[in-house]
Amino acid sequence: MNFKYLYCLLLLIFCSCTQASEEGTRPTDNAQNGRVVVPLGGNAYIGGAVSAKLTPQGLVGWSSPEETIDTYIRFSKTGNAKLSLRATLSGDMQVKVSLGGDSRVVDMSKNMDGLYELGEWAIADTGYVKIGLQGMRKTGSSYGEVQEWVLEGDAVDADTKFVANNTDNYFYWGRRGPSVHLNYPLPAELEPVEWFYNEVTVPQGQDVIGSYFMANGFAQGYFGMQVNSEQERRILFSVWSPFQTDDPASIPVDKRIVLLSKGADVYAGEFGNEGSGGQSYLRYNWKAGNTYRFLLRGVPGQDSTTTFTAYFYAPEVGEWALIASFKRPDTKSHLTRLHSFLENFVPDMGVVERRVNFGNQWVRSTTGEWRELTTAGFTADATARKAFRMDYAGGQDAQYFYLKNCGFFSDYTPINSSFERKGGGTQPAPDFEKLKKLYEDALIRP
Repeated sequence: MNFKYLYCLLLLIFCSCTQASEEGTRPTDNAQNGRVVVPLGGNAYIGGAVSAKLTPQGLVGWSSPEETIDTYIRFSKTGNAKLSLRATLSGDMQVKVSLGGDSRVVDMSKNMDGLYELGEWAIADTGYVKIGLQGMRKTGSSYGEVQEWVLEGDAVDADTKFVANNTDNYFYWGRRGPSVHLNYPLPAELEPVEWFYNEVTVPQGQDVIGSYFMANGFAQGYFGMQVNSEQERRILFSVWSPFQTDDPASIPVDKRIVLLSKGADVYAGEFGNEGSGGQSYLRYNWKAGNTYRFLLRGVPGQDSTTTFTAYFYAPEVGEWALIASFKRPDTKSHLTRLHSFLENFVPDMGVVERRVNFGNQWVRSTTGEWRELTTAGFTADATARKAFRMDYAGGQDAQYFYLKNCGFFSDYTPINSSFERKGGGTQPAPDFEKLKKLYEDALIRP
């Protein structure tokens, strides 16, 4: 999650052509003059990697012809672009450069300036364009180190978009790609919401490693499913501590999230780095194409605490399972700020598109009234709002909403769009007595 990065920063724009700084935050050239500098550190991905890697300063360790380096830039207009590469070569070399459907083999001889012109290229369409780079032969021990692409021409303007700098670690966030959200407004006349129900379907082929398909988000936490690796998937439920820190060890005892109950085979502990709090997850091999159900409860206690409890239903199993129940201090609230989101948490996978469908959303009030939620607002994180990445989308399709991100697709959904899906879904009918028994049988006892 990167909600703590939801703020706007002032971009510093200069016309300098110097080498990238040690922090990898070299400013972008003034695009109004038809020139931009695109740092590899925040915009490139390595394929067939053997030894090469990306740092904030650019590409290092590039020595194998099997390695491909792809950089993505979004153009707002067509025309021509003069392409140059800023690099520190080990010796003379030959590379293959591709842009659109045009590939060329170019000889590069080491020079003192470090800027190598690669010719003029046609930008035939607007949207994202991939610039490919591959070594063919070399005289040195490696192909050298590459810092950035320099583009000039009438296809280049202020709306040519990419991750411009590494201020506040945006090379990391930019390569992860934009996170996108659906926010579900509650009926104004509804009594406080105690239960939130949602259904999640990841289409076949969209279960990309690094994805978090978050179903039941609320003001104090989040609940959904992840793809952690080729071998592991999780059902994850976490609650933030009211004490603001990235280090869970620094949370005072009276501000810590307390585990009350957890289901069979569920891990429970703490998390940090993006806020801190209580975390639980069940390793479960959920399958793309199947629809999973998520049910969340929020109940304030007599003191200034609230208990949040998460239940998960897999169609392969056919019954509800308890994930965990956490008590949060300094909180006296039922469920608020209900939302879903899609994020990628593995930077190297930000080059791969993924999508998720959310359907049949319902809430149940403290008086027992069920209400279907059929409207949603679309928002995105700071990476999207700064236009560092514009491969984000959301919408509605019949009876469900969807979110899509990453992969450098060119069409995008305007932030703050609103959607409305068809109503008439199936009202949830969980057996609350059985859920209560699941909770009580799994209580953590002193």
